Amino acid sequence: AAADPVSMVPGSLETGSWCNEHMLHERLDIIEEKVIKTVEHLESEVKSLLNIISETTLNIPTAPGTPLIDIFDGQY
Repeated sequence: AAADPVSMVPGSLETGSWCNEHMLHERLDIIEEKVIKTVEHLESEVKSLLNIISETTLNIPTAPGTPLIDIFDGQY
């Protein structure tokens, strides 16, 4: 504590604590914003991929008598 000039100022402990807490909340807000944007981007990518898969499976010719497999029914 003696080497830290901020801790030697009277009343600085409360100010330092508030400042640290404020900085922590700002950083958490930034992280939360990045996580939200990442999730939105990933949701968009997944929807796009599912659309591509769905369109591709509709265009695959099947031989007569071949059973159709629904890859979206949750069994696979």
